[in-house]
Amino acid sequence: MIKILETLFKLQEHGTDIRKEIVAGLTTFAAMSYVLVVNPSILAAGGMPIEGLITVTALAACIGTIMMGLMTNYPIAMAPGMGLNAFFAFTICLTREVPWEAALGIVFWNGILFLLLSLTGIRTKIAESVPEALKIGVQCGIGLFIAFIGLKNAGLVVSNPATFVSIGDLSQPVTLLALFGVLLTVVLIIKNVTGAILISVVVLTVIGAFIPTETGYLTTHPESILGAPDSISNTFFAMDIMYPIINIAQTWDLIFALVFVNMFDTIGTLIGVTRKANLVDKKGKLPKMGAALTADAGASVIGASLGTSPVTSYIESAAGVSAGGKTGLTAIVVGICFILALFLTPLMKVIPLMATTPALIMVGIFMMESFRHLDTSDMTSLATATVALIAMPLTFSISEGIALGFITYVGIMMGTNRMKEVSGITYFITAIFLLRYIFDLK
Repeated sequence: MIKILETLFKLQEHGTDIRKEIVAGLTTFAAMSYVLVVNPSILAAGGMPIEGLITVTALAACIGTIMMGLMTNYPIAMAPGMGLNAFFAFTICLTREVPWEAALGIVFWNGILFLLLSLTGIRTKIAESVPEALKIGVQCGIGLFIAFIGLKNAGLVVSNPATFVSIGDLSQPVTLLALFGVLLTVVLIIKNVTGAILISVVVLTVIGAFIPTETGYLTTHPESILGAPDSISNTFFAMDIMYPIINIAQTWDLIFALVFVNMFDTIGTLIGVTRKANLVDKKGKLPKMGAALTADAGASVIGASLGTSPVTSYIESAAGVSAGGKTGLTAIVVGICFILALFLTPLMKVIPLMATTPALIMVGIFMMESFRHLDTSDMTSLATATVALIAMPLTFSISEGIALGFITYVGIMMGTNRMKEVSGITYFITAIFLLRYIFDLK
């Protein structure tokens, strides 16, 4: 077995061993395992049946992560993406009122398109043509959007007819507990505690068992600790792949937004994690970028078939790299952990929604971090990024933020006689967005 692992993952060549890779895999899993409870709650908010979503999330994460490990030999884990799942639930299903089965069809075509772009090399041209300010604005906007959803679920912000939103009732124990969870999570992360988000979820769940509600207690008692995983019959191959084609005029922008976000999120994660693991070449490029993006796209197609939002690479993989992970064996360990975690489904079912809100807010904070890379001395960059990031939470739509970001950038460049600096692809995308608004193709 040891010889097989050595041959498959080239452990000695990468200066690692089986023990280090196992520890790294466990570390990565601890850092990202919160997705098992957060992803189902987000998808359920979009109308999907909650039964079986924990199983779907774990299977999608396991398959995607193992694909990444075997196809690239990189210590990168995958799971349904935070931000992408929020876009799926709150923009596609709730705001645009697309049935969840059809939304899964949109995810399927997103994966197919992403795969074609990766295999043909068009992906590189698109990545190079989009201005950096827009990429930063979109990532930060998604972070702000996710954090806003977390604050809303926690009751820390509520609707107000006069001001649209206002502060929630902080005299309520549940709201105070959510605020405590946010502070706890931030403190644990600052102290570099592995699995900080998961620890926060567990602590809040335990405290919730002592907080009374109208129907009992915030956290209910589990029927058992261990149990068989739930069936995924409700969502398995439930996707409607014809809906996006028949209604292409109303769905093209949703597919584009998924591809756009997935592409730049994945590329950013891959480069960030592999640099930390010293896997990039002398020119700073990732040798197996094509294979990594192919694995990412393939995992999204499989995820849609199982019944979840797009699967993507997780930045939490950096925790495993810090623990010594350097090869795909780390990813294999993470995949196995996701399957084993399924037998704790009865415990995960009792976690209240409130306990997951700090995770959403913290993920949002993480995504806002990229704003420091923005050239704030350049008004064009600052305006483009600001419009994109503010529009997402205020319109409750990631796709609208992307559209307004493109229009703002091109409008400013044309108004300042810098048209030649804008790529043809950016002009084309902006024109399509403008036509959508003009003819109200929503």
